[in-house]
Amino acid sequence: MPKRKVMIGFLGSQLDSGQGAGRWEKWRPTVSMAQHDDLLVDRLELLYAPAHQGLAEQVVRDIASVSPQTEVRLVPMGTRDPWDFGEVYGALYDWVRTYPFDPDAEDYWVHITTGTHVGQICLFLLVESRFIPGVLLQTAPPKRQVRGDAGKYTLIDLDLSRYDDLARRFEQAQADALNFLKSGIATLNPAFNALIAEIERVAVRSRAPVLLTGPTGAGKSHLARRMYELKKARHQISGDFVEVNCATLRGDGAASTLFGHKKGSFTGAAADRAGLLRAADGGVLFLDEIGELGADEQAMLLKAVEEKRFFPVGADREVASDFQLVAGTNRDLRLEVAAGRFREDLFARINLWAYTLPGLAERPEDLAPNLDHLLQRAGAELKQAVRFNAEAKARYLAFAQSADAHWSGNFRDLSASITRLATLAEGGRIDTELVDAEIQRLRWMWQRDVADTAPAPDMATLLGEDRWQALDLFDQLQLQAVAEVCRQSSSLSDAGRRLFNQSRDKRQVVNDADRLRKYLLKHGLGWELLRA
Repeated sequence: MPKRKVMIGFLGSQLDSGQGAGRWEKWRPTVSMAQHDDLLVDRLELLYAPAHQGLAEQVVRDIASVSPQTEVRLVPMGTRDPWDFGEVYGALYDWVRTYPFDPDAEDYWVHITTGTHVGQICLFLLVESRFIPGVLLQTAPPKRQVRGDAGKYTLIDLDLSRYDDLARRFEQAQADALNFLKSGIATLNPAFNALIAEIERVAVRSRAPVLLTGPTGAGKSHLARRMYELKKARHQISGDFVEVNCATLRGDGAASTLFGHKKGSFTGAAADRAGLLRAADGGVLFLDEIGELGADEQAMLLKAVEEKRFFPVGADREVASDFQLVAGTNRDLRLEVAAGRFREDLFARINLWAYTLPGLAERPEDLAPNLDHLLQRAGAELKQAVRFNAEAKARYLAFAQSADAHWSGNFRDLSASITRLATLAEGGRIDTELVDAEIQRLRWMWQRDVADTAPAPDMATLLGEDRWQALDLFDQLQLQAVAEVCRQSSSLSDAGRRLFNQSRDKRQVVNDADRLRKYLLKHGLGWELLRA
């Protein structure tokens, strides 16, 4: 079924004007688009200044007489000064943000022949930035004025891939996107804010795979969904967000779940199954814990990412799915590649845009804004306003930012804690008694982190007695402290972030894991040896 053609443009107060029968002897750009024998405009969104209401209604009647199938919607665009760029752009921007664009069913042609030059420029910018998902339409009169000659028209499709600085032209739009990715939370950590700023640029400009690493509960799944919603709002994708936890895929069913299967391909395959990769066609596929995938599934995924085609289980014909991959993991995939547990070619393919999300303990300054956000959300769920009193909030934050707060579950721990406080708050007030009880609960919960810790490694045994004794006391103490941090960390990257948390902001290239690996190698040690 062909798409409907929708034209958007300003009423030309001079070009579209005319009274009596003589108006049909002149070329009027807006009316002329309805006069082409080989073209049907299904709908016209006609923007006009309220002062030209009469002319707008006349144009509606004239279009109805030559093209009854064309629906004309009058859109009053009230601006005090049609030559004020900020005012005109603001009015158009507000209208576009609420317009129900449907690129799968409709083609949008933005007419830039009529209107003031300022209006034309604003329409151009909105198309260029993809706030209007369409092409530009330029019309011209016939060489000779002949009644019924509609003239000619030209479509201009802007190649947005050639422009790398579009976001800088719309600073407010970029700020809105950053705020959206952070769920409206006014985070203060400079490194985290810089990371989100780059992810925003990548999300709106690229369809290449994105790799999100970080400890469990750091927000990888939430960020992946926000990236999808941002792209959806920009009309850059039309499909769904499909999330898969690869840790739940085991055995023969793993390939079937991801890639689908043909009926009868194995015992229990009673019908064809499309699979989750095909469900993500045109959208975003988020593979959480991608490091848990088996070798066969990794090979099939590599083909699907590179070629957008793959074989379902038991099929002899390929199927297609054009999705953007976002992968999440709490492992250091470089180590997994070195150990032979993850394909090097797949890692290279998904490592174009790789970002490590810091744990909650690494962002102590962001505890307060996240606490406020979670408290507001909990209050909305409980349908009552919930607040800390001043002393209770100060006591909670003091503990939350102290070394006694492990936050091993990261934001999941914090969310659960705030939910408990909000639920137990009498009259919506959280007092010091509730806070003290919650702190005791958190201490008890995190006791297992201490109980599960292995004894500190014997450095003399690891290095050899002679090599250990040859080190200065300073080097011994430093190496012992570094080994202790490694022992308490979930990955080499996590240990690196903790050890170099202050100096990393001063470096142009941040690779904490590599920096730590080189330090350990200098002493003949490796991550696996310290963790064994």
